[in-house]
Amino acid sequence: MTGDHGVDGPALRRVLERAGGPEVLALLAEELSGADLTTLMLEVYRRRAERTGPAEVMRRYRDDRFVAPAPVGYRDLRRAEDRLVAALPEGFEVVTLAPLVPLAAHSAVGPVDPRKVVATVRGTEVAADPTNGLALEAARRRTGTRSAEPVRLAGSQRVVRAQRFEGAGMLAHFQLFALVTAGRDTGGQGFERQHLLEHLRFAAEALAGGRVEVRLTALDGAGAALVEHVRAELAGTPGLDVVEDPDRATGRGYYSGLCYKVHLVTAEGPVEVGDGGFTDWTRRLTGNRKERLLIGGFGVDRLVALDRPA
Repeated sequence: MTGDHGVDGPALRRVLERAGGPEVLALLAEELSGADLTTLMLEVYRRRAERTGPAEVMRRYRDDRFVAPAPVGYRDLRRAEDRLVAALPEGFEVVTLAPLVPLAAHSAVGPVDPRKVVATVRGTEVAADPTNGLALEAARRRTGTRSAEPVRLAGSQRVVRAQRFEGAGMLAHFQLFALVTAGRDTGGQGFERQHLLEHLRFAAEALAGGRVEVRLTALDGAGAALVEHVRAELAGTPGLDVVEDPDRATGRGYYSGLCYKVHLVTAEGPVEVGDGGFTDWTRRLTGNRKERLLIGGFGVDRLVALDRPA
């Protein structure tokens, strides 16, 4: 919808024609307060729930891709998570994240289409990425401080994404293990150099036992300097290859400075298991231009599917 109440998409136009026109959408999206909209939607879903019987619940359970149990075994997931946690560098705090985050937590700081996130009727969203929740907590702790002492947080979370994925292993919900480091710019790329190396060494340690490939993409001149620093510092690390990936298309506009992908090299070729980079999220959340944030995430289900519990 645009400022002149334009409506995109034939399905939405069809619904609004039946509901009374685009003005209905304007009323719900722009004119009602958040509390009033919640009151209305709670009543709507109360009435729908009252009309829904056990047979319909069972049908939806069979057919709805969002509610089926994970195909990955619990014990396998737990073993993978345990090894990831054990590899965390000293100083990281493991946080048990809530399954919900505030509305727009995924789109307000990054270019994420809100339609790819499952919203609730209470002004929240179902977590789609633990790095967002960890970044919010890190920003809360960093707000109002000028300390150079970083905040290091990690967590594992079952997340939900609303876009439809195709292919084997593409799930509506899956487990992600994430870590974030938030702190203050110390000049000379000191924050970036120290903590990027820490995150990448964590990846090498957590995935030890197989060949690990880290692909670095510089997004600007500062990122290019970081690439050279990392390659020099990690040269000769057993089981780890560090390469440049200047042609990477994904992540541009999401990350700033530098981003990376982590692959496990299998007999069939490299398989992506991790992704990360620098973002401006805490800078925007705290309103402080000196704040810096590095995030990283690893697909736990994918690690288990590779028969390598981390």
